[in-house]
Amino acid sequence: MVDFTLWDILRNLLLALRWTVVLSLIAFVGGGLMGLGLLVARLSGRRGVEPLVAGYVQVFQGTPLLMQLFLAYFGIALFGIQTSAWVAASVALTLYTSAFLAEIWRGCVAAIPKGQWEAADSLALSFGEKLRHVVLPQAIKIAVPPTVGFLVQVVKGTALASVIGFIELTKAGTMITNATFKPFVVYSCVALLYFVLCFPISLYAKTLERKLHVRHA
Repeated sequence: MVDFTLWDILRNLLLALRWTVVLSLIAFVGGGLMGLGLLVARLSGRRGVEPLVAGYVQVFQGTPLLMQLFLAYFGIALFGIQTSAWVAASVALTLYTSAFLAEIWRGCVAAIPKGQWEAADSLALSFGEKLRHVVLPQAIKIAVPPTVGFLVQVVKGTALASVIGFIELTKAGTMITNATFKPFVVYSCVALLYFVLCFPISLYAKTLERKLHVRHA
């Protein structure tokens, strides 16, 4: 039996960590773009759109991410499309992220005083101009801290992608454990790497929130 050193374990986990980072970025960027589209659609006031977007958000917020990953992995194949763990994980996490970001941002827009909308109406601005010039610039300042904070949830959510065979940090930890028979050492290293990845993001989110709170005080 090959004797794995601590460096061997860490080196292999670091190689897997890059895929955790890549998947997190795909989900966050893709989900952010989708979430922005959902937000604009919800604010447009078009008949029937708001209930549809609200239903979409409720579905993805009210069901486990694990189930969403299974449905994406096995559901895409039902349409005759060959999929991979990469594609399924990216799709599921992007949809999941878009629902949460759309709701976070909706709350931030709702925090803008009604008088700002009325002032924009008095200037005869179109819906797009209201958002671009009046509402969104103010909402962004409120939205940045919770948005950055939610990135931590996305990073941790990638761990569930291991159940469909996507080899990220958690899956790599399981594979290394099976080869080394050192579960405590391996999973301690996995936890440490997640902490190293997530703690700076959490700290940055709290710093942003504190700065913006002082600015608004």
